[in-house]
Parts: sequence; C-alpha cells; structure tokens
Amino acid sequence: MTKDSMDTTPATPPRSPATEAVHAGREDLAALGLHTAPLDLSTTYPSHDSRAEAARLDEFAATGARLEGPPVYARLDNPTVARFETALARLEGTESAVAFASGMAALSAVLLARVAQGLRHVVAVRPLYGCSDHLLTDGLLGTEVTWTDPAGIAGAVRHDTGLVMVETPANPTLSELDLDAVARACGPVPLLVDNTFATPVLQRPAEHGARMVLHSATKYLGGHGDVLGGVVACDEGTARELRRIRFATGGVLHPLAGYLLLRGLSTLPVRVRAQSANAAELARRLAGDPRVARVHYPRIGGAMVSFEVHGDPHRVIAGVRLITPAVSLGSVDTLIQHPGSISHRIIGEDNRRTGGIGEKLLRMSVGLEDVEDLWHDLGAALAGASGTEGGAEAAAGEGAGDLRGLSSPRRREPERAGR
Repeated sequence: MTKDSMDTTPATPPRSPATEAVHAGREDLAALGLHTAPLDLSTTYPSHDSRAEAARLDEFAATGARLEGPPVYARLDNPTVARFETALARLEGTESAVAFASGMAALSAVLLARVAQGLRHVVAVRPLYGCSDHLLTDGLLGTEVTWTDPAGIAGAVRHDTGLVMVETPANPTLSELDLDAVARACGPVPLLVDNTFATPVLQRPAEHGARMVLHSATKYLGGHGDVLGGVVACDEGTARELRRIRFATGGVLHPLAGYLLLRGLSTLPVRVRAQSANAAELARRLAGDPRVARVHYPRIGGAMVSFEVHGDPHRVIAGVRLITPAVSLGSVDTLIQHPGSISHRIIGEDNRRTGGIGEKLLRMSVGLEDVEDLWHDLGAALAGASGTEGGAEAAAGEGAGDLRGLSSPRRREPERAGR
C-alpha cells in the first residue's frame, strides 16, 4: 500500500480572498500558542556555528532563496515581514512576494534586476504614477524607456527589452487596459502591472499573464495612512533575484511596517468594497453636476474617482473641509489632490498632456465616511470654485459631466463594485 493510498486527510478546499486576507501568513499561530502575529524587531540573530552561517550566506548569495532558520541579519530577511509577503502572494495568486521600504524601492529593485542581466530597455504605457514615469524617463538606474500605447507594445519590444510596465486602472486618469491582450503583446518579455489602485480584491494580474505585480503598499494594503512600503508579487525565480537586490541595496521593509501591512490585509476586502460603493455613488453624482466637465471612473470599480471641473481646480482643493487635501490614496479617510501640481508634477507638462493629465483634473481617493457628508463637503468646494450658490444642491440641470469609463451614470450595484 502506498503512502498516498494510506493518507485519508481531506484536501484543503480553496479559500476565498476574504478568508485568505484574514488567515494567510498566520496559519502557524495556534501551534505557537499565539492569536496575533508577533513583531520581531531584531536586527541581528545569534549563532554559535559560524561555519554553518557561512554556508547559508553562500547559498543566499548564489540563489537568493529565503534562508531556513533565523535570518542572520535583518537585511536578509525578517519573520514579521515574511508573514506579510506570504499573505500578499496568496492574495495575488503568485508563488512569492518580496517587500521593500516603499513602492519606488520595489520598482527600483525590479529595474536593477533586469539591468543586471543586460536587459536595460523598458516598454511602458502612460499614464503611470508620476515618480514611476520619472524613474523610467530619466534613466536614473541605467534603463532606457520606449513609451507607447497598448497597440504598439509588440512593435516596441527589442532584443534587450527586459520589461513591459503598465498600470491599470492608471494613475490618475483611471484608464483601463485589457491585460490579456497586453500580456500576449509582450511575448516572452516579463509584464509588470502596477495593481495599487485595483488591489487583489478587484483584479489579480497574474491570472492574466503578468509576471510581476507591483503595489505601493502604503496605499490600500496598509489602508490607514500610517505605514510606508512596497511589494512585488511574482514567481519564486524572480523573487530570488529581488531578494539579492534588496540585500545589496538595503531597501528593506521595517518589521513594524510589515506588522501593520499584515494587519491591514485582514480588512482589505471589506474596506475596498465599502470605499468602492462610496466612490461609485460620488462618481454618479459628479456626472450629474453642471460644474463638472468629465468624470473618470473605471468599469472594474474601486475607490478612486478622477474628475475635471469647469472652474478653478485649485479652489476646490482649498475649499474642502471634511475631505483632506493631500497627496497619496487608499486611506480610510477621503483625500483629494491636483495631479498636475503634486503627484505628477515631476514628469513635466508635455508628458502629463501625453498621459491625459490636464490642468483641470482632480484625483480623489474615497474613504469610509458617510457618502452624504462627503457630497456636502465636495459640493460646497465645487460651488466655491465655480462661483455658484447652494453647495451640493447646485448639482442638477444641464451641462452635467461626462462620465467616462461607465456604460451609464447609474453604474452597477455597489456590492458588485468590490468583486
């Protein structure tokens, strides 16, 4: 009788993303006599067997594989951060994930890994997050970029192309790409998808052919505006390359940040669904407001809304009181900012225009507040920007905004926005 035939343990059934968000990376806690994940702040780990440590370090230097046993030094690994990496990989449906000090540190590691293999050329589609655009355009890490539209990806690939990079929904216009088509156009070249806006709650790019999935974990993964981090979900081979880069450059995620991000993941599906419902309703109301020229809201849903105003966008920023006028996104509270002045200022006016980022565009990250309170505050700010009276009550009549990305102003039911 074979071992397999003697094994009567039932197979673990597939778990939903909501369940994975709560339990992934924590499965061993009960056996350890713990309920919540421990926070390991050690920078170094003792060992009396220096020969064994030398062998382990040699193995890491050669392969980038995660070490068995204590990490030796915190720049190699950290148990708390490793839990977050495990959980995020499970949510994205990838073999592994590697966390970094910020989203830009994560992207930098990807680019350095490709350049180290002599693959310095990147094909990218605008718009991307402004600092991602800047990093590629300025060639700060030795890369050369070809900007193209989705239809031009296949033709832009060269013998030294190491990466194709896209963001969907894109920052800040919320334009969407057909990831299956993009992946086919890449051929053998790895596709990196920035999934910060969608999160694995709304979209899992690895299921559509992406080799790497990038997150600014600062945003929705953390979700409370109190932690900075980045992460790349990928196959184990790519993870090994990225771990070696992380060790050499020192762009490690602090253990406390890893702890907060693991905690943030547990409520990610609930937060994203609730925020998406608020965002969908605000997008619908903005589309009916005569002071708004155009509304951008993705078909996939989500908690981001961008809109262009007829009046002065800077007066909208100055006029909000409940909504926070600040850069960043993904927090439990609502934020609004002017991309041309802050998040995308660094890429220059011509490149902003190429990416569809006009001077009238505002980007709003919708939080968990009551939607009526948000609308009252936004309506008052719009009134101040356009010189109209009555705040939100002015949002009726002719000349209403054009709702881009939706089949009609009354989009799908809110609960479907968080699928």
